[in-house]
Amino acid sequence: MKKPNPLLEDLKAILPAIAANASAAEQARSVPAENIALLKSIGMHRVFLPKRFGGMELSLPQFAQCIAVLAGACASTAWAMSLLCTHSHQLAMFPARLQEEVWGDDPDATASSSIAPFGRTVEVEGGVSFSGEMGWSSGCDHAEWAIMGFRRANAEGTQDYCFAVLPRSDYEIRDDWYAIGMRGSGSKTLIVRDAFVPEHRIQKAKDMMEGKSAGFGLYPDSRIYFAPYRPYFASGFSTISLGVAERMLEVFRDKTRNRVRAYTGAAVGAATPALMRLAESTHQVAAARALLEQSWNDIAEHSEQHQYPSRGTLAFWRTNQGYAVKMCIEAVDRLMQAAGGGAWFESNELQRLFRDSHMTGAHAYTDYDVCAQILGRELMGLEPDPTMV
Repeated sequence: MKKPNPLLEDLKAILPAIAANASAAEQARSVPAENIALLKSIGMHRVFLPKRFGGMELSLPQFAQCIAVLAGACASTAWAMSLLCTHSHQLAMFPARLQEEVWGDDPDATASSSIAPFGRTVEVEGGVSFSGEMGWSSGCDHAEWAIMGFRRANAEGTQDYCFAVLPRSDYEIRDDWYAIGMRGSGSKTLIVRDAFVPEHRIQKAKDMMEGKSAGFGLYPDSRIYFAPYRPYFASGFSTISLGVAERMLEVFRDKTRNRVRAYTGAAVGAATPALMRLAESTHQVAAARALLEQSWNDIAEHSEQHQYPSRGTLAFWRTNQGYAVKMCIEAVDRLMQAAGGGAWFESNELQRLFRDSHMTGAHAYTDYDVCAQILGRELMGLEPDPTMV
């Protein structure tokens, strides 16, 4: 039985306004400020904020339910908001000092990210000097902080994948987000020049996957922070793909029901090919939801029990998301192929859903070629390939 989700009901009340702004988001290449204000008005940005700062500490399944329906209204808004939310879960694993800096005076503060380890650093007293052009920072226009990736030499002579947290004053935003999909996500580039990052704003990614980060144990009663950061961080990508596919089913059905062929006048909605395509895509999307819900519930159960997953469990969580995205894109493509020429006009919601669907499969985490290799190696008892994210 699903737990009551009051946030979902509040979200449904503002969805029409967010959906009405979908075209404006694409034109602006950023989530409209009105959308962010609406979402903050129901407290959605606080879903993974520690209760100490007034947060909800919502379960992952409840969060995913919200992101899926939000994606049906505007995938770009869902993409950016999902990351602004899940970054709070990640920041809760940093030292208390960092959390006080971020939320102590402003519990509404959020962080965007650019976590690929492209940052360039120089070791200085008390931390590092950070520089770089950090791309794909979704929702950065609406964030007060940013989490950025870099590699740092360690005592063993190798390098650790690390995250640095920087305030908005330490970077510029380059307005360079011109994309075919998720046009409104505002996934721009952050420009950093020799910014000092103190040690308390730095954590190793590996530590945040194994319960060894500086913030581990700060919230002993929490049901969400005794968990690897990555399954929470990445949950939105596949959830948005699901929400887009579910919306595609609705729009295709509504537009096809009264559609007639231009040259013959035949009713497309009663034609066998359209019925078969709709049926198969409906089954495929339902299967994707079932697979994702199984993973969401499993992640939540591990978190509630303060139990860290085995390597095999992590592999399934990761690759289940990738396979669900693959199914959702296939379901969307099947319908788009039968939607007719009118579906390709920019005014038609179907073409936006089609574009956004494919973008959900373009992220490094949802690349199924990578996912299949990760799971295949695990099933065969082979060591993980370090070149796979």
